[in-house]
Amino acid sequence: MQTLSQSPLDPDFVQNPYPFYDRVRAAPLAYWAEYDLIVTARATITGAALRDRRLGREAPPEVAPPVPPHLAPFYDIEAHSMLELDGARQNRLRRLVLRAFTSARIAALGPEIAELASALIDALPAGGCDLLEAFCTPIPVIVIARMLGLPDSCTPDLLRWSHAMVGMYQAGRSPQTEAAAVAASEEFVTFLRAQIARRRRDPGNDLISELIAAEEHGRHLSEAEMISTCILLLNAGHEATVHTLGNGVKALLAHGKGGYWLTPARIEATIEEILRHDPPLHLFTRWVHEEIELGGHRFQRGARIGLLLAGANRDPGPWEAPERFDPGCPVQTHFSFGAGAHFCLGAPLARLEMAAALPVLFKRLPALRLAAAPRYANLYHFHGLERLDVAY
Repeated sequence: MQTLSQSPLDPDFVQNPYPFYDRVRAAPLAYWAEYDLIVTARATITGAALRDRRLGREAPPEVAPPVPPHLAPFYDIEAHSMLELDGARQNRLRRLVLRAFTSARIAALGPEIAELASALIDALPAGGCDLLEAFCTPIPVIVIARMLGLPDSCTPDLLRWSHAMVGMYQAGRSPQTEAAAVAASEEFVTFLRAQIARRRRDPGNDLISELIAAEEHGRHLSEAEMISTCILLLNAGHEATVHTLGNGVKALLAHGKGGYWLTPARIEATIEEILRHDPPLHLFTRWVHEEIELGGHRFQRGARIGLLLAGANRDPGPWEAPERFDPGCPVQTHFSFGAGAHFCLGAPLARLEMAAALPVLFKRLPALRLAAAPRYANLYHFHGLERLDVAY
């Protein structure tokens, strides 16, 4: 197995990690020295690992790293998150949440998202702006806040808490990052406890009320499970969608004829190509629960494998010229939302936000163009822009 060295903080890697993924893909598996992790960028292995129940998100107890006491408030939330659980607990949580987070509830949001996009465009300054801050960031956080039954005035706090907590997953994590995440975790939990108590007294037509009512075989979600679910919906859904909107607008503007690719007959394929070509999450890890062979290597219980989702999305096996952004290419399965038991619960909402907001943007601003070369932020293993300076 080849050993590769690549700092995730290297400026060239931050701007373009794909050449490194090409090096990884030269063999079925590679050892990434900086992460002390075996990784793959091949589509077949990534898909197999995501779907095989012998791998999961929970570390086997005998190798689970201890939680440092000073980080307990953050990891207490993780302990009840369906993203970090496997087996019966994860299945139960996912089924109960899906009873509230229904496809009908999501689909009904389309007109409201388009209205929100139009209102944000009305508020843009004349001539140009940072579209990431003025358009891409507000949409997902406002949408999720409204789904939870929270007023738009809560969004600054929600954004602050989300950014602080998501910092725990980034390569540049520091003691300052950890302290900010713990403080945000404590504030977020206190806020949501009050919101849940209010909905118990006075239920409404919102997701928190639906989570309280969700029941299976006489069992309801605990308060800790509801809090973790609300935080997961915000943190995972918001951060990823902001990056996807920014990366997608950047690609459409660089490619040209953005409005053409967002017409009703073409928009579905265009969204899938945005997701495939430059996804918001690049590295997702799995723990090995039972001995398994992948890519010619036998993994023992307690080992880990890193799945380079963005690298698998550019595997030339399934895709012709995968490095090229081509909204007209045939739609094929990609890994931007994962696969298997942990397939992203928010995928339909993310797709709807893009489908509702992007056509409004390009229709309202037909002269939209890049005002400066976009640069990616140092967020690995996320991948999104620092800014998106545009003129119109």
